[in-house]
Amino acid sequence: MKRKIFFVALVLFMVFLNSMILIVSNVILKDKLSAVRDKCLAEHYVIASSLLGDMQALEKRGEPVKENIDNLMRLYSRYLQGKGNGFAVAFSGEWIYESQSFASEANRILPPDTGYTQERLVYMENGKRPVLCVYGSFPAPWQDYGLMYIGNLSDTIESWRHTKNLLFLTGAVVILMMSFFLFQFLNLIFRPLRQISSTSAKIANGNYDSRIPVRGMDEISSVAHNFNLMAEQIENQIKQLEDAAEQKQQFIDNFSHELRIPLTAIYGYAEYIQKALLSEEECYECTQFIMSECSRLQNMAYQLLDMALLRREEMKDSNCSVKALFKESQKVMHVRASQKKIRLRYVVSQNYVVRGNMEQLLILINNLIDNAIKASRQKDEIRICAYAEESAVVVEVKDHGTGMEVEQISHIKEAFYRVDKARSRAAGGAGLGLAICERIVQIHHADMSFISEPGVGTIVKLSFPV
Repeated sequence: MKRKIFFVALVLFMVFLNSMILIVSNVILKDKLSAVRDKCLAEHYVIASSLLGDMQALEKRGEPVKENIDNLMRLYSRYLQGKGNGFAVAFSGEWIYESQSFASEANRILPPDTGYTQERLVYMENGKRPVLCVYGSFPAPWQDYGLMYIGNLSDTIESWRHTKNLLFLTGAVVILMMSFFLFQFLNLIFRPLRQISSTSAKIANGNYDSRIPVRGMDEISSVAHNFNLMAEQIENQIKQLEDAAEQKQQFIDNFSHELRIPLTAIYGYAEYIQKALLSEEECYECTQFIMSECSRLQNMAYQLLDMALLRREEMKDSNCSVKALFKESQKVMHVRASQKKIRLRYVVSQNYVVRGNMEQLLILINNLIDNAIKASRQKDEIRICAYAEESAVVVEVKDHGTGMEVEQISHIKEAFYRVDKARSRAAGGAGLGLAICERIVQIHHADMSFISEPGVGTIVKLSFPV
């Protein structure tokens, strides 16, 4: 592409420059010829006027003009000697006098027929050497006589050729300089394109953090800027795909691990019942454990189903009363809290309304309260409140339980992650509750944040846009 542009631009410039040189050369030649023509006309007029006076003087003295023409012309020959010009006198269509530089036979110049008019003829002859001819007849009664003045054009033509050659040489130098600067300019112009090409090759090879330096405000800089935006989007998409793939693989690993523990226990107890001689009480305990593990698997299956359904669901455009939400939550969770003698205190100063689905929000609040119950000690208090904050309605769940480290907070939304694995399994949890909560929060375009400190407790804040 660059090479094509270089050669096309160079050829166009050469054609344009040479055309201009030819035009200028022709103008210079015309000016030079016009100057020579004016000079020859002036010289012809001076010599013709003076010669006519001499011829009249000879006639008055009674001397023949034709026989004495040579004597008359010697003075004029000395006048033109060294100038390279010549002249001749014609009588009745024949030359009766020729100067030494005239050389009529060599140039084949014949007396023109003017029809006995006083108009002068100016024309060029191109024999061995170019000449400019000015011929004019004398007035009556000397109309049979005519004077031919020949101006030498060799010096003029040679000077013009030298000027023309100098112009073409200057043009050649200008073309060489033009080709050099054009090549450098195209290198400068195409540098971003080369960078785009090399950067795109790097991105194609997997180096997604490659970028193009953007300089200036022209169209190519705009292309480079847009290319960087595209590369950034590709990098973000690749990173998201890698993160998603990693999360999926982690989910599969965690899910396999969660399945392996109860299945191993169920298989072990079933094998133990089959091969060992057990009393009725021992068989009962074994079957109870098997049923407990089956119940945990069933709970995990229900939670996974909830996650699958939530993944395809969008928020329904309806309003939900926070007071009604708290009232329904209290009906469900007070039994769960009373088992550990924990007090649930719901606080709402006014009836806030948020956009969302009541059933999904109830699952969200109850999951958070259930986690708070698991983390709390007996006779603790869990505070659930709602209040307005700037342009959002905030629902807050606060406990005084075990709390979490900062590193643990960054992972608690991952599926199957547990802060205290032993306590969670003992309580029958699968580590899916907060993953479900996170999806519900996303559906409602809300935000969920955690503030926690080990041994102090945890505050979960849900911010719903008004």
